[in-house]
Amino acid sequence: MNMLTPTPALLAFILVFAGLFGLVVGSFLNVVVYRVPAGIPLTRDSQCPNCDAPVRAWQNVPVLSWLVLRGRCARCAAPISARYPLVELATGIAFVAIAGMVLGAGGVLADAGDPAVWLVLVAFLYLAAISIALTLIDLDVRRLPNSIVLPSYLVAIVLIGAAGVIAGDWAGLLRAGIGMAALYLFYALLRFIRPAGMGGGDVKLAGLLGIYLGWLGWPVLVVGAFAAFVLGGVFGIVLMLTRRAGRRTAIPFGPWMLAGAWVGILAGSALGDWYLGLLHVGS
Repeated sequence: MNMLTPTPALLAFILVFAGLFGLVVGSFLNVVVYRVPAGIPLTRDSQCPNCDAPVRAWQNVPVLSWLVLRGRCARCAAPISARYPLVELATGIAFVAIAGMVLGAGGVLADAGDPAVWLVLVAFLYLAAISIALTLIDLDVRRLPNSIVLPSYLVAIVLIGAAGVIAGDWAGLLRAGIGMAALYLFYALLRFIRPAGMGGGDVKLAGLLGIYLGWLGWPVLVVGAFAAFVLGGVFGIVLMLTRRAGRRTAIPFGPWMLAGAWVGILAGSALGDWYLGLLHVGS
């Protein structure tokens, strides 16, 4: 199998492009986070929610426009949340990190064939984008919209499926299918046992994350699934210790599912090897 090993100059160009593209995508994610829960069409022209002034093209330039406007509307001077440029920056940084993970030397996906690796890159960039959008929406309205989660199944199946076929990674495709089914059924069982503690959106998201985690490997799947509960549990304990929440306080779990999945994607293989090493030493 041919390996994709871009030169340092080409890799640098790709990383810069990924960062700039991420800034643009982050600007769109701000629109998604605001409009999807409110049922506002994404195709509607942007305008100031305070004075209805249309947002001009130059005012949509990621990060820079917010700095030039000093965080205020050009017409009515209403404050523009700092979350907008932060989301854009976060998306840009995430895209650079993922491009480096996929294409860089020793990347976790280095065994993919040349054509497949680009499909993989797009798949994980897409996952990063919806991870940011779903996290913010869940924190804002405690909901994981079907309009984002369900189409993402098709995206993952098409991109990862095509990459697996091209690379001949039939074992990876089988793991992806098992991962999808396993996490979906596990979360569905948790919802059945305690409906108040697990939302239907969490169940649907679990299956989607299982595709990505399972395709990368069994250790990634296990770590990604387990990390969600560790992170969510730690956060809940901190809230209770600081008296900002009680034992019955509802905490959105979607963000922790996504964070746990990314722990698995970025460090699952290393953590799995470390744990198996401990077992070997102990024996």
